[in-house]
Amino acid sequence: MNPIDLRSDTVTQPTPEMREAMAHAEVGDDVYGEDPTVNRLQQLAAEHLGKEAALFVPSGAMGNLVAMLTHCQRGDEAILGDLAHPYFYETGGLAALGGIQPRPLPNQPDGTLKLEDIRDAIREDDVHYPITRLVALENTHNRRNGIPLTAEYTAAVGELARANKLVLHVDGARLFNAAVALGVPASRLVALADSVTFCLSKGLCAPVGSVLCGSKDFIDRSLRIRKQLGGGMRQAGILAAAGIIGLEKMVDRLAEDHARAKRLAAGLAALPQLIVHPQYTNIVRFQLADGARLSPEQVVAKLAEKNIRIGHSGPWGFRAVTHYWIDDASIEQTLAAFRKIFSD
Repeated sequence: MNPIDLRSDTVTQPTPEMREAMAHAEVGDDVYGEDPTVNRLQQLAAEHLGKEAALFVPSGAMGNLVAMLTHCQRGDEAILGDLAHPYFYETGGLAALGGIQPRPLPNQPDGTLKLEDIRDAIREDDVHYPITRLVALENTHNRRNGIPLTAEYTAAVGELARANKLVLHVDGARLFNAAVALGVPASRLVALADSVTFCLSKGLCAPVGSVLCGSKDFIDRSLRIRKQLGGGMRQAGILAAAGIIGLEKMVDRLAEDHARAKRLAAGLAALPQLIVHPQYTNIVRFQLADGARLSPEQVVAKLAEKNIRIGHSGPWGFRAVTHYWIDDASIEQTLAAFRKIFSD
């Protein structure tokens, strides 16, 4: 029996249609630019996001790093949130591999950075200071409960960046979740972004990969950085074939994941032992209420005994993420399991 795996949407396995496409993908050497399936994926991604060009990369972390290394020189400063994925999770790659100094600002409860905070963080032209080069946003915002950032807010940041001769990068790992939740095209959410990454291997259900999008000149320069980081792949069309199906057929159905996350959040909120955070897309964050007689580790272990997996970090926090392989029955079974372990 397959587990109900709610730890992340990264656990998604390719659909049968993806496996079929991967088995029959037309391939070539992508480092030479000769893989037709990769080329098609890149063209499709650029069109979806309203950018001139795109680059297939092995992971979202590499996509963010490639973008920032392309935009910045060593010693430059990048403004981003203190809960942003590139700052919080990506092993310090920005500093370790790029020599880029992060300037973290407080992420607000809605995932944004205050415009006045960004403006105040921009360095003056002074020999004592690093050069402020880049502003980065995250959409949807993982550690802010998967909340989507609006097109209007991102445009305001983009205008602020351009007025100060900075570039704007959007970590759009779950950008299509944001687009579906807000009811707008993904391209509108990044219209003023100089670069944007999105993941194929989360809600879009492909097994591997992310795509970095931007201007043709930016992507041409990014190609060299990808190669430096060891991201040059050869017959990568086998992977890109699944990504094409993800873009063509998996975007609209993300609304189903959001609806199931809403039902899960409502069911968990009915339990007095739990405090559920606001739910926006496919991420449900919650924690034990004061006086709960089980520890977080016990909750995770008892659920695992029932073949249910959830994420756990920190002394009290849990995360459950819906995706293609979580159906209505999975939600009901998960809620029943929670009710059972708190009633025993």
